[in-house]
Amino acid sequence: MDTSSRSADPDIRRAATEGVAALDRAITILDAFTTADRSLSLAEIAVRTGLYKSTILRLAHSLLRGQLLERLDDGRYRVGPATFRLGALYQRSVVPVDILLPIMRDLSERSWESVAFYVRSGDVRTCLYRVESKHPIRYTIREGDVLPLLVGSGGRVLAAFSGEQGEPYETIRKTCNCLAVGDRDPETAGVSAPVFGPGRVLLGALTLAGPSTRVDEAFLQRMKRPLLEAAARATRAFGEDASILEQASLAADAVS
Repeated sequence: MDTSSRSADPDIRRAATEGVAALDRAITILDAFTTADRSLSLAEIAVRTGLYKSTILRLAHSLLRGQLLERLDDGRYRVGPATFRLGALYQRSVVPVDILLPIMRDLSERSWESVAFYVRSGDVRTCLYRVESKHPIRYTIREGDVLPLLVGSGGRVLAAFSGEQGEPYETIRKTCNCLAVGDRDPETAGVSAPVFGPGRVLLGALTLAGPSTRVDEAFLQRMKRPLLEAAARATRAFGEDASILEQASLAADAVS
């Protein structure tokens, strides 16, 4: 039988479809676990996935063989050691610029304003990456520029998630964003959100900014949700749970 005949065989197509569906369900089982879970019972997995217990048990056998799941003595399940190995491989393969720049370009395209990514360096912050505004008049910061830490939306976000006490840092930690008009420079305004890596480690601050004559508070309020969605997207790409940023984006949308 030639290759074209085999590919046309309905039994082969059905088997391929069922194989993909089984893989999708296995991924759904692994996705049921969150960073807050040490283990889950069969019933808890069923509730979170919407799968029948019999289906979970069947797929769990394959996940157990691959060490993607472990079954504990009390019958509960936890993620297995193979996930740690895969996570380590992913982290070694990640290049931050490859993750951040596409997300920053998308945000800049949506807002038509400049987008920067800042990292903390002791008591200052450094612009690591930048995407320029499409407007001829723009907020001019270059990659490598060093700015104060405790002024400007980006600096305040970095300080807040590095443990700075008092206000506005307590509020920033609750809302996962900071909006500042004329804080560092009377002619500029911006809004920033944190980006996290594995273990909720602060990687940096994503900032959308521009001249305050054009980028006013009302505009920045409208851009809070897109910014937080971008920060969540980056956080997920770095391998960390982005639920707090996703929740903050919904809350920001409700306010605006």
